[in-house]
Amino acid sequence: MAPLQKLGMLLLSIGFWSLESAPAIPEDGRVDLALALAVDVSSSVDSTEHRLQMEGFAAAIQSPEFFNAVRKGKHQRIAIALYQWSGEFNQRTVVSWRIIANEADVRALGEVLAGGQRYISEGGTAISASLLYGAGLFATAPLADRKVIDLATDGRNNIGRPTREVRDFVVGQGITVNGLAISNEWPKLAEYLESQVIGGNLSFVEDAKTYDDFGAAMLRKLVREIIGPGLT
Repeated sequence: MAPLQKLGMLLLSIGFWSLESAPAIPEDGRVDLALALAVDVSSSVDSTEHRLQMEGFAAAIQSPEFFNAVRKGKHQRIAIALYQWSGEFNQRTVVSWRIIANEADVRALGEVLAGGQRYISEGGTAISASLLYGAGLFATAPLADRKVIDLATDGRNNIGRPTREVRDFVVGQGITVNGLAISNEWPKLAEYLESQVIGGNLSFVEDAKTYDDFGAAMLRKLVREIIGPGLT
């Protein structure tokens, strides 16, 4: 077995410690989508930019458009986890899997995200390691019709394994990888994510020109991901 496969299978077979405990998932809790949100907290992201990211996540998830999208699904519920990432060995789960099925769930998750504490504050931009970590989270996710990693970043992979190699491995596990490019420093970052990072069934990239645009871009992205490929 190749080294990447060994590492990937290890990550896919173990659980991850979370900074907050998730509500119990009901036995019949199959969801339309299990969505792992990957938040860039590398050295290129300052404290103001991090705050704008987390406020953007909270605003998007608490919006009526988000909940309406959830209610359009077959099961009318999704599961969300969120982790922060930077360098090759710097990833940390901040929100373990939560079922989103009603407005109370939406409010509760929005409040957690709005708090926005940063647990990693340094490191390079190891997109490939972030994808492997995100893939591992699905080992503890509820049963889902679709599995998606939603990776937001303002930079390109600059440490660790080649992104295409890892992307192909992750997609091979039945996981779609979508990207959100925050292109204030790299104007062609969306093109990079399209060619090097995203993959899977009708994967796509959303572009935020600045961190001020992050919330609106994330809302567009979440609605498209929740409703499903080809349905928006």
